[in-house]
Amino acid sequence: MSEPNPYKPENSGSYEWGPGQQAGAPGYGYPQTGAPGYGYPQTPPPYQPTLPGGVPVPPQYGPGASGMPAGGAGAPLLSLGDITVVGDQIITPAGALPLKGAVWNAMDMSRTEEKIPTVAIVLAIIFFLLCLLGLLFLLMKEKQTTGFIQVTVTSGGRHHATMIPATGPDTIHWVMGQLNYARSLSV
Repeated sequence: MSEPNPYKPENSGSYEWGPGQQAGAPGYGYPQTGAPGYGYPQTPPPYQPTLPGGVPVPPQYGPGASGMPAGGAGAPLLSLGDITVVGDQIITPAGALPLKGAVWNAMDMSRTEEKIPTVAIVLAIIFFLLCLLGLLFLLMKEKQTTGFIQVTVTSGGRHHATMIPATGPDTIHWVMGQLNYARSLSV
């Protein structure tokens, strides 16, 4: 665009380049301060404060203005992986789902293996040669749990699933306790 706008009226001011704008039409860029619908509970200061390095400071909300979406005020009631229950909605990375009528499911995809550690085998061989008590080292066992527990929630015609790593054989019991609490909130 190296030429002045040919469609510009003669007495419209100093705007010379690009497409013309109609009077009263919203412009491009950041929303106006205090404009309704942009989440400003109060008019921000006329300047934009910054942190060192020029990083803008997020808007500071006063008391009484939670800054949370409508219906989601308050502390999280429950968090399972990337699923969080806040107020009357379920927050997921894909968006918010209604809490009322949600269907919660869990599937245990973990396994616990029990094996004799290498140290026990080496000690059993060494002490077998010295005395017959070395065979007691073969009674040592170690349990190792691997895998995930899949938690799914369906509500409002949408579905979300998350995977929670199993850190021990009792992880499924913890997840099921949290899931039963979520089911009681969904009634």
